Parts: sequence; C-alpha cells; structure tokens
Amino acid sequence: MSYSRLGLVAQLITIRSRLLSGSGLVVGTFFFAAALRPTLIPRTDLTQGVLAGGCFAAGYGLGVALQWLWRYLQIPELATRPRRLAKVVIIILCLCGAIASLWESANWQNSIRAAMQMPLVDGSHPLNVCALAIVTFVSVLAIARLLSMLVQVIAQFFRRYIPRRLANVAGVGIAAVLAWSVASNVVVSSVFSALDSSYAKYDALFEPKRLQPAESSRTGSSASLVRWDELGRAGREFIADEDTAAEISTFTGRPAQEAIRVYVGLGAASNPEARAKLALEELKRVGGFRKSTMIIITPTGTGWVDPASMDAVEYLCRGDVASVAVQYSYLSSPLSLLAQPEYGSETARALFLEIYGYWTTLPKQSRPRLYLHGLSLGAMNSEKSVGLFEIIDDPISGALWSGPPFDSRVWRSVSDARNKGTPQWLPVFRDSSLVRFMNQSGQAVPRGAPWGPLRVVYLQYASDPIVFFDYRDAYRQPSWMNSPRGPDVSAQLSWYPIVTMLQLGLDMAVATTAPIGHGHVYAPQDYVEGWSAVLGVQDWGQQDLFLLKEHLAAKIRAKVDDRGG
Repeated sequence: MSYSRLGLVAQLITIRSRLLSGSGLVVGTFFFAAALRPTLIPRTDLTQGVLAGGCFAAGYGLGVALQWLWRYLQIPELATRPRRLAKVVIIILCLCGAIASLWESANWQNSIRAAMQMPLVDGSHPLNVCALAIVTFVSVLAIARLLSMLVQVIAQFFRRYIPRRLANVAGVGIAAVLAWSVASNVVVSSVFSALDSSYAKYDALFEPKRLQPAESSRTGSSASLVRWDELGRAGREFIADEDTAAEISTFTGRPAQEAIRVYVGLGAASNPEARAKLALEELKRVGGFRKSTMIIITPTGTGWVDPASMDAVEYLCRGDVASVAVQYSYLSSPLSLLAQPEYGSETARALFLEIYGYWTTLPKQSRPRLYLHGLSLGAMNSEKSVGLFEIIDDPISGALWSGPPFDSRVWRSVSDARNKGTPQWLPVFRDSSLVRFMNQSGQAVPRGAPWGPLRVVYLQYASDPIVFFDYRDAYRQPSWMNSPRGPDVSAQLSWYPIVTMLQLGLDMAVATTAPIGHGHVYAPQDYVEGWSAVLGVQDWGQQDLFLLKEHLAAKIRAKVDDRGG
C-alpha cells in the first residue's frame, strides 16, 4: 500500500474519530465482545447480531455518560492533538478486539450447541453477526441522537427563563417523560393490542384434524357444558389429543380407563370466577371426582397444556386420572407476564378454591388424591393459587411445577434456602421430604429417600433462562455459574456486568427454540420421573418406566416431525 493511501486511511480514521466517543468505543467494544460469548440458549445469526449490536450500543452509551461526567466534574483532559491521537489508537485497538471476538464467536456458539447435540454454525456466522450488529448499533445510535436533539431543543427554550443548568435538567426530564409516554402509550400499547388480537384470532382457529368429541362424557361434546368453539385452539388440542384407554392398555398390557380432561376457554365465561365454577360443574358432570387422582392444571400464557406432561401422568395412572384447566390469556407466557401479571394468578386462585372447596366436602376415603401442576407462567400462578394455612387441616397430595419463572416466590425462597454445597440448578432442600428438584439427570437425592405426606417436585433444566434469569445478574455473578455446572451449560460461559443480564433476557425470548430436553422445552421422559416421584408410583418397574419414556419420546418426536412436514 502506498504512503498516499496510508495517509488517506489515517485521515478517514481521524474524521470518524471526531464523530465517535473514545470512552464510548472502549466500553462498547467490551460489551460487544462479551455479548458474543455463549449463555444458556444457542443463538441464530439474527439473534446474536441484534444482541451484539444492542450491547455495543448500551456500552457506548455508558462510555459517553462516563465521559460527560468526567467533563462535568472538570477533571483535566489531554490536549487536543494528543487526545485525537489517542482516539485514533483507541479506534484501531477496538477494531482489532472486535475482529478477534468475531473470529472466536463461532467456537463460542458451538460450545453450547455441542452440549445440546445441535448442528454447529458455519463459517459465515461471524460475517452475518457483524453486519446485523452494525445495523442494530446504527439504528440505536440514530434514535439516541434524535433524543439528544430533543433535549437540546427543550433546554434551549427554558434557558430564556431559568438558569442554564436547571434548563438542562428540565430538558432531560421532559424529553425522558415524552419518550417514555410515546413508547409506553403508543408503541407498547399498540404492540400488545396487536399481539393480543392476533393471538385471539389464532386461538379461535379450528384445526380440521381435531374433531369435536362424539362421546357425551368428554368436554366439548354436544352434551358438554362448554361448547367446542369455546375451548379455544389450546383447549381443543388438550381435549382431542389424549390417548384412549385402549392405547394405554395396549402399551402397558394391563386394563386401563379413559382419562378425563376438562378445559374451559377464555371465551366460555366473562370472568375468572365464572369460568372456575363452570369447570367444576363440567368436572362433576363427566365423573372426574370418581377417579383416584385429580390434577388442577394452570396452563401457560396462551392456554397451552404440555402434552408431554399429561401423557406421562395418564400412562402412569393407566387412565385413572382427571385433569382440569382454565385459560386466562391468549398471550405467550413472557408477554402475559408483562401485560397481565395478575390475571393468571386470579384465574388459578379461583379454580383452586372451587375445586378444593368441593373436594373437601367429599368423604376422605373415596375422594381422589389432589395435585397441582403448571409449566412456566402456569407453574408460578399455580404456586400462588394455594395458601399453606388454608390447606393445613386438609392438605392436598402434592404438586409438579416445571420450568418455574425466576419470579416464582416459593421456588425462589426454597432455592435460596438450599443446603450448603448443593448447586442452584439442582438444589437439595433440608431432608428432601417436602420439596425436591429434578432435571434431565434425575433428582439429587436417592430414589428411595422417604417423603412426607405432601410431595412437591420442581422440574428445571440448568439451561432454562426463564428459570435462572435474575435482574441482579447485571452486577453480580449468579451462583448457577459456579462449578460444577449443569449438564447442558457451556464451560465457556462467563459473567460480565450488565451484558450477562441482557444476554439472559434475550435467551428468555427464545428459550422454547432449544431442542427437547433443554432450555424451556421439557421432555416426556423427565415428566415420567417427575410424576413418578410426586405420585409415589409403586407398580411400575424400572424396565417398564424405561420403555414408557421411549414410547412417549417417540410420540413427541412424531408430532414434531409431522408439524415440520
């Protein structure tokens, strides 16, 4: 390269350096490099690029703020010429650091993909990530500079009437209020309204392969108290996709009953209390209280009930089980948690009070054993549905809660109070007679360890960000990162201030894209272990349980393949 070209490059760098903050570039590059490191969920080129660009923008903003604070405190700076030279050096070093991080990014992503037996990313991954990160950063930077201009305009107006610094404060405050108002009232409200409308329309769609039940004993039939169209898409899937007594009997080689499933959709009644009463009446109509086992299910935000869980418990009970669920939202669990955090708990509480209130009036020797169950947001709301002191005289038999969100109070308190030396991703709580934790490797206590009268099992994967996200990860390393780590957590995962929290926040949004048995996708074989522990199953041998796991896993794989085709 000629000296003239080198001079041109130096001039271009010098011009660009005047437009960008040196401290912003340093902090931004650190955040960018940290964002490329693996966390819990494997990322696509798109999610990795958006995350890296967003983290660079966040770091750049933090660096600019630190630089402003430095000048505001009137701390001496370098002279103009040395400062420009230093900025050129900073740009070159940051560029080298970014390139080195991008070079390693494929290996970092492949470390978590290998732990989950997923295909590895190819050689184009770093280039795609870089392009998407640049687009994201430029977009965020443009918005930030527009806001800065708004602050200046407002401050300039107020300087006519009040002191300069007070006008600056007023400019920042008013601009922040205006931006938040527009974002929350216009953008967020519009987004949630659109999502709620689209999810509602999707929920109302009929699937040709799921026909209305002909048997009068099933919910949604012509004799049912709940019309087929009132069940919603998730409810119709729940009712129509159960295995028959003949199918269960053929697999087990022993007599089986028809399992009972009751579901009340969001459109079946005007409020949670009315839907809960309707669910109780339908449960009585179909003979649910004549079964030996009854499960009160709190579904996910969309109303979905995990078929992997229900198949497991119905096979283990050989159909001698009744389950009941009531829908409370159309939105997915993360969106429902943001938009309707109280509505799910109200519905879960109303359903529990109705079922439990009637159940306590029945003779103890003939009524079914009563259990609670929920996945994701359903697990958290199911926790909230029952009060310890109201059941102390007549307790239920137990609960299986899978993938409980990080904000679940009972889960959090038990996990934080775990026995010393046990990992957060698979804790042991006291003598394990009341609460146990399980993952794809089983439970931490011996299989024959004694239970108390009430059995509670938390099924959680170490790679599930919905379980292990925490806002405090912004400033301190979470304990689940300590050694030993979970079986599906990358050894190359590292903690970085602020960045790790942002990474896990994105992981939550894509947690259900992980393979079955990882992330927030719970496998039927793990549900078999969980329900076996909660129910206290005694009439299934280890070989029989192994075959059941294989059978249910094959069934789920067939469903996934069918949808993919």
